[in-house]
Amino acid sequence: MTATSRPDDSFHVFDTTLRDGAQREGINLTVADKLAIARHLDDFGVGFIEGGWPGANPRDTEFFARARAEIEFRHAQLVAFGATRRPGARAEDDPQVRALLESGAPVITLVAKSHDRHVELALRTTLEENLEMVRDTVAHLRSRGRRVFVDCEHFFDGYRANPEYAKAVVTAAAQAGADVVVLCDTNGGMLPAQIQAVVSTVLADTGARLGIHAQDDTGCAVANTLAAVDAGATHVQCTANGYGERVGNANLFPVVAALELKYGRPVLPEGRLSEMTRISHAIAEVVNLTPSTHQPYVGVSAFAHKAGLHASAIKVDPDLYQHIAPEQVGNTMRMLVSDMAGRASIELKGKELGIDLGGDRALVGRVVERVKERELQGYTYEAADASFELLLRAEAEGRPLKYFEVESWRAIVEDRPDGTHANEATVKLWAKSERIVATAEGNGPVNALDRSLRVALEKIYPQLAALELVDYKVRILEGKHGTQSTTRVLISTSDGKGEWSTVGVAENVIAASWQALEDAYTYGLLRAGVQPAE
Repeated sequence: MTATSRPDDSFHVFDTTLRDGAQREGINLTVADKLAIARHLDDFGVGFIEGGWPGANPRDTEFFARARAEIEFRHAQLVAFGATRRPGARAEDDPQVRALLESGAPVITLVAKSHDRHVELALRTTLEENLEMVRDTVAHLRSRGRRVFVDCEHFFDGYRANPEYAKAVVTAAAQAGADVVVLCDTNGGMLPAQIQAVVSTVLADTGARLGIHAQDDTGCAVANTLAAVDAGATHVQCTANGYGERVGNANLFPVVAALELKYGRPVLPEGRLSEMTRISHAIAEVVNLTPSTHQPYVGVSAFAHKAGLHASAIKVDPDLYQHIAPEQVGNTMRMLVSDMAGRASIELKGKELGIDLGGDRALVGRVVERVKERELQGYTYEAADASFELLLRAEAEGRPLKYFEVESWRAIVEDRPDGTHANEATVKLWAKSERIVATAEGNGPVNALDRSLRVALEKIYPQLAALELVDYKVRILEGKHGTQSTTRVLISTSDGKGEWSTVGVAENVIAASWQALEDAYTYGLLRAGVQPAE
């Protein structure tokens, strides 16, 4: 296990997704998941990856054994997490301290109590014995060749209650050989000005190298982390996408982006910042959580512009409404088309889609009016780029893009006396001068329609075999005719190389679904390079 190409040791980016992040409700990582995330984090270029608590559970013990054998770290060092020795014992005799050494990790993080009430009530020992536990454990691990960081749990609450004792824990750790003493806002209740004041004072009074570990219970974890850096902390502990217990931890990605782009501090190996969006989404896939669309820097909406006023300015200079170039963090600018769209929005969206509108003001005007008219009916194009592109091409070319002409369709749902159900759909259409009638069954009326459309078209357009419906959303819109309501359906489709979304709106869910399916198949054929039917 080697680590190369890291920035110098003057500033640490320490990731604890595999331990603290894994405490988020809904996350349950297997050893394979942890190995995959560790590879992504190393690829991103963090300096330290905290892998878990070896000896505390078999999964973490196995992770360290497999990580040593299976991962050649290029940028990061693997860190094992554990506690100071038990009261009244010796570090060299403590089984959990021994497990930390047996993990093979070159760096060990120890959690230590720094709040006097926690020492007396949770550890049930004296304040002086707690200090000796810190000194003994750090010194023992150092004597065995390990680098040691100490996490002072509940530090800020402890500092408020008994500042001299909280600082004594920091001093004991530093004097025993800890490289970094991390001040932890374990309950997440601090605010940036408070963090900055305390870190400044502790740094001046102890002279220790300090780090920060912030929970996000006040929504200030990223701000608190940066406030600590402003006060002199040179070690930041974060989790990917802010995963963590309760509402989460300081989010690794905005912290790193701020350090690199706002502070001018190169904390990652050169060129790795542009991988940030990809890494964020890849880790979200491993933990099986949908990536946050509105996450700073890496969310798909982080550089999405909707208002016409913004689009007009961006057409002149993108920096007028963007604080950085999205490409710096591996993201892209997106123009959203909605009833708020103006001419500039349409022109920029056309350029994004590779459609040259040629400065045709009349054409752009027609598209703007068409979008506003359709959104009034319930369509949404900001969430259905494929349907918008088909609309734009239809206006630009003077006719809809057609690969087939539908004569009729129907879907039948049958309830039988024995309690079973049957869903059947029939489609009648024309494609390449051939009339086709196809019937198929499905596990619901929409699935039956999808299958019947495939049966009808796949012999003529074999490219459709690669298409897969990957998401289906239904929303009931506000009724406009008494008790009647309008239904909007959004369908996401994949060809294995990319995904696109289409929209349908009607007074019933089946008709709305059919519209979205038609657009999905039409756009899929367009992506495949198939020429439209004459």
